[in-house]
Amino acid sequence: MACALHCYYDLKKGTDMAKRILIVDDNELMIEVMTYILLGKGYQVASSTRVQEIFKIIKACHPDLVILDIVNAGMDGRELCRLIKLNSATKNLRVIVCSESEETDAIIPQKGGPDDVLHKPFGMNSLIRKVELQLAA
Repeated sequence: MACALHCYYDLKKGTDMAKRILIVDDNELMIEVMTYILLGKGYQVASSTRVQEIFKIIKACHPDLVILDIVNAGMDGRELCRLIKLNSATKNLRVIVCSESEETDAIIPQKGGPDDVLHKPFGMNSLIRKVELQLAA
């Protein structure tokens, strides 16, 4: 079974030096919105709605950053983040989780926690600022 991986590259701006971002969300509209914003800033973007295949997808697209919805069909985003952060092959991968809850900030310092939280609803500038901060780290 092939994984549902969509890659969007802005050929005018996309180069081998462009940072790669993977968006994992079961809401395709949210993926479209974030993809549009990030492509406009010159990032390479890949996305998937299949959280169960996260490690296969990471291996296929070698992202510099993962943006992960905390509520995904099939797996809790906090647990998925923990799996990424506690896996020796992906432990240094930067992860931003998206959440509607202000309480999500409490998971950042936990072992296996995300590097940052993007609160929904978010504005374009907030998304860009969080992404730039994590990619600069």
